[in-house]
Amino acid sequence: MQPSAVTGVRLGTDRRTLFLKTQVPSGARACVRKLKAVLTDPATDLVRVQVTFTSPSGDRASGCTRESTATAQVRLPEPLGDRDVIVDNYTHFTADGAKPPALRLCGELGCTPAPTGCTAASYDQALMAVGAPEHTYRNSEKCDGKWLVLDFSWRTGPACGDSTDPACSSRLGDRWFFRARKSGWEPIIRTSAGGCGDVQRKEPAFPTPLCASLAPLPSSLHPTYPPRSPSASPETAG
Repeated sequence: MQPSAVTGVRLGTDRRTLFLKTQVPSGARACVRKLKAVLTDPATDLVRVQVTFTSPSGDRASGCTRESTATAQVRLPEPLGDRDVIVDNYTHFTADGAKPPALRLCGELGCTPAPTGCTAASYDQALMAVGAPEHTYRNSEKCDGKWLVLDFSWRTGPACGDSTDPACSSRLGDRWFFRARKSGWEPIIRTSAGGCGDVQRKEPAFPTPLCASLAPLPSSLHPTYPPRSPSASPETAG
């Protein structure tokens, strides 16, 4: 089995040993055996590590229904140097910008995310912050570096080459307003209305020039549905 998460990596004083903080099953009995970390591809510019263990946690009767922290370790054939560490193919750690001996856990946007601003990479961070669906594309954006309004949409129909078929071009859309923070664009409000009314009720400081000319989103992008009428009561037999 693999851990549900690897939350930290620390470099030993020999600069070659990695200590990996992992989340593993726990309970009243022994829930983890043979915890180990191994190099999967040591001869590259990245250090790739896989953490595994055995556990009876798949059977709830084992009592291993909680989680605790355990540490696995692996010794590299040479000092880590400036290489990054990839654990279990997707969790990325780097020494760049970290506080030794710990490595820094990179986020979904990588180890060096784009600065907050009026750039395509920064808009991608904004879309991620609001949980936009996969394959979303931006329709328009208004940005001054401190504030952002972003219109975007995503396909809902089948993937097909016939653009004349309405099913192939059906889509939904959203409009979100953001403020800039050190960590990236922070969502303020979602609305389909035009103008500044909704956002300035929520955040009066949002600049009017960025929102005054906004038209409402088309109803096809942001449909509303009337409540279902109550079902008629069946007639009772006399």
